[in-house]
Amino acid sequence: MTTPPLSIAFLLFPNVTQLDLTGPAQVLSRLGDARVDLVWKTRGPVMTDAGFAILPTATLAEVPHPDILCIPGGFGVNAVIADDEAMAWVAEA
Repeated sequence: MTTPPLSIAFLLFPNVTQLDLTGPAQVLSRLGDARVDLVWKTRGPVMTDAGFAILPTATLAEVPHPDILCIPGGFGVNAVIADDEAMAWVAEA
C-alpha cells in the first residue's frame, strides 16, 4: 500500500503578501513526497497586495483536511478573518 503525498495547503486570499506565501511554499515543496496547494474559494485569479494575481491550484472544497495548513500575512488578513466561509474551512482543516 502506498502512502499518499503529504498535503500542504496555503490559504490564498485577496491582498495576501506574495512573499509570505511563496517563500514558505518554496521551502515546503522540497520536503519530498509532498503536494503544495494554493487554496481559495474559486480557481480564479486572486490579487495580491502588490497588484498582481496568483492562481489557486485548488478550492477550499478540494482540500478539506491538509496535513499542514499555512496562512500567510498581508493587508487582506483582516478581511479573510472576517470571511465566514474561509474561517470555517480553516477550522475544519
